[in-house]
Amino acid sequence: MRYTPAGVPVSEGRLQHASTQIEGGKERKVELEIPLLALGESSRWLEAAPLGSCIKVTGFLAAKSRNSKMPVLHVNTLEYLEGNENGSILQEEG
Repeated sequence: MRYTPAGVPVSEGRLQHASTQIEGGKERKVELEIPLLALGESSRWLEAAPLGSCIKVTGFLAAKSRNSKMPVLHVNTLEYLEGNENGSILQEEG
């Protein structure tokens, strides 16, 4: 973790994604790795995530810089999925 001159915490990393998608009526295995940037409270949550853990991230894509059009995923929210195949937490009633 590093801090901006204004004191805002910043975490950087890489997000690895793997899934099976339907394209043109056929299954296709999709794998990619993308740079990730989290600021503020999201950076603290990202720093706490163990390497290789399953997380769900929402955010937006932006260019790395004015000189580089390489996409970077800016994190708005982060949810730990460990132990939950679909990411939701199920609670028993009663």
